[in-house]
Amino acid sequence: MTREELATASDHLESAAAATENTAASERLSELANQLTSLAESDSEADHGRIARIQAAINEVKSDVSDNVAATMSDARDELSAYRETLDGV
Repeated sequence: MTREELATASDHLESAAAATENTAASERLSELANQLTSLAESDSEADHGRIARIQAAINEVKSDVSDNVAATMSDARDELSAYRETLDGV
C-alpha cells in the first residue's frame, strides 16, 4: 500500500529529529513526522498540496542541520515524492 511511503518518511524524520542537536529543528521534524503518521493511518488519502507543504517544510529545516541529518531528511522527501506519484491530479 502506498501509505507505507508516508510511514517510512515519518520514520526518517523521527530519526533526523533524534540525530540533530538543533532543538528547534528537532521539534519541527518531530511535528512533521507526527503529521505523516496521521496521514499514513487516515482513512482518506493525502492530497498533493498537503504533501508538497510538508516537503517545503523539510526543505526549510535542512539548512539548520548537519549533512548526515539532511541526508536522512532527503530520504524522507524521496518517500514523499514516490507517494505523490501514486496520486491522481497535478
